[in-house]
Amino acid sequence: MRESSGGRRGDRRNTAREGQESGPDREVPGQRGRRSANGARGQESSGPASRRSRKAPKARRKKALLWTGGTMAFVLVGLSVGGYALYQHFNGNLNSVDVGGSGNKNVFDTDAPINILIIGTDKRTGKGNEGYGDKGSEGHADTNILFHVSEDRTNATALSIPRDLITDIPDCKVRQPDGSDKVVSGTQNVRFNESLGQKGRNAGCTMDTVKEITGLKVDHFMMVDFNAVKELSTAVGGVEICLAKPVNDPDSHLDLSAGEHRIQGEDALAFVRTRHSFGNHGDLDRIKVQQQFIASMIRQMQSDDTLTSPTKLYKLADAATKALTVDTGIGTGKKLASLAQELSKVNTKNITFTTVPVLDNPAEKVKATVVLNEAKAEPLFAMMRDDTSLTEVKSKKKAEKSKQDALLKGPKAAAADVRVDVFNGGKVPGAAQTTVTWLQNEQGVLKSTNKANAPAKAAKTTLEYAPNQADQARALAAMMGLPGSAMKQGTTDAEGLQAMVLTLGDDFKGAGTPIAGPVKVPADIQQANADKAECAK
Repeated sequence: MRESSGGRRGDRRNTAREGQESGPDREVPGQRGRRSANGARGQESSGPASRRSRKAPKARRKKALLWTGGTMAFVLVGLSVGGYALYQHFNGNLNSVDVGGSGNKNVFDTDAPINILIIGTDKRTGKGNEGYGDKGSEGHADTNILFHVSEDRTNATALSIPRDLITDIPDCKVRQPDGSDKVVSGTQNVRFNESLGQKGRNAGCTMDTVKEITGLKVDHFMMVDFNAVKELSTAVGGVEICLAKPVNDPDSHLDLSAGEHRIQGEDALAFVRTRHSFGNHGDLDRIKVQQQFIASMIRQMQSDDTLTSPTKLYKLADAATKALTVDTGIGTGKKLASLAQELSKVNTKNITFTTVPVLDNPAEKVKATVVLNEAKAEPLFAMMRDDTSLTEVKSKKKAEKSKQDALLKGPKAAAADVRVDVFNGGKVPGAAQTTVTWLQNEQGVLKSTNKANAPAKAAKTTLEYAPNQADQARALAAMMGLPGSAMKQGTTDAEGLQAMVLTLGDDFKGAGTPIAGPVKVPADIQQANADKAECAK
């Protein structure tokens, strides 16, 4: 295997912008700052160093590690090798941004899935980012991966979102230095990558855009830049890649022979940036290459050579925390360590990479952008919202899901005997009324009543019913396409003409559209497994 070291391309320049647009109004926060957005250093306390294990247990060596990358990679925050002083050191490395909303909450809910947005920005400002064309650009959301970790931590899905996806960017609140919020107006029918950096948008706006597209609430973000790719790949000792053919790309300056290589520094950056070397020379094929790079870095960091070396762990953790910009909710070394510990429960063989299904933009003669393939994308998003793994896994959640699905089995009442009150707790205006109209006119549920807005917003649709209404509940669930998890059976029987309560949540898309996601991945969805090496073609 050949080794390619970084630093050989210091005077090379990329003069092409590779399809990006510019229009800077505000600079994306720097990646190497040592203070939070309000200027204060984080203060953390911890117990004695002796309380921490100095050696990774063997059972944990097959687990996923805290990752940060977009264009980039996974990052191990190796806090197992130090004490209070080390926490303080890593705190000083981190740069955090107050984006308001979900980005300010505690690290994560241990009884719920975790959604982390990994953003690789193409900013050309700051140390190590100059000299790649488009000088001074504040950057876009160039590479984007939504990392969904299952509630039971048995599996994870890494969903790549193409930067050239045409979408609507919603209005978003941007936290100002004085603590106030400024609303940045949304923009329709633009590239996804404009959700960051343009018109003063920060990563919180990118988080909001992802939620708008997928229906998945994003808990936190991690952002890195060009320089981070070079430093992280070097800190891990190089990343193993395989090329099915030789590559000589004058734009990214990637020049490697066919076969296996260990790359770092400038070569690593060139590998994840190249668009003209693989597949159809487009961004979708570059996404596949980036996924292969990240998967390889996971395997590299799994190796005993890395996990059993305190020196290597320290170097990697130091480089990682210096490279990261995160939201304030995970903006200290201690919080990142807690998140890393939670993510480490996922076995890498159960991490699946996939890409948002798209089609060439029919509005363009020269194909430069893509649009959502609704028929394939929505079932994939529904699987993620339902926390359904893209890999076959044995888990407590499967057992629980089987128990929940059992509630759907059994005799069903006639539509005329179903009595239900419908509340709207979701984001579709007028959903309660349109559902009642659909139930009455198309399903024959004449005893359905519109109760307007629910007392509180609901993320998930639920159906509450009494034990002696189970046959009615099963009938309504079949009509609505409700999953077993939506069924909420009470403990006492209903009396008289008491109705069931159907509360529509954010997962409700429209009357007649099933709420439950599929149990298997739709056909022709691109997938790659983090545990398997592939050669870039």
